[in-house]
Amino acid sequence: MFSRRIAGSALKVSAVVGTVLNLINNGPQLWQHHTVNVWQVLLNYIVPFCVSAYSAARNERSRWGVP
Repeated sequence: MFSRRIAGSALKVSAVVGTVLNLINNGPQLWQHHTVNVWQVLLNYIVPFCVSAYSAARNERSRWGVP
């Protein structure tokens, strides 16, 4: 799951999806210059990374015939 290739791809997905999620979830606070919850911001990047990396790792395993 944390091979360089998988992690690199997952980081790219996380950057795009996490940014979109932060704009959706924290947009009003960001536009009005209010504080945002740091954990929520981090989770908006961590969750897409984990989902993408897990999915890629499962795909790799299935390509090699490992259940």
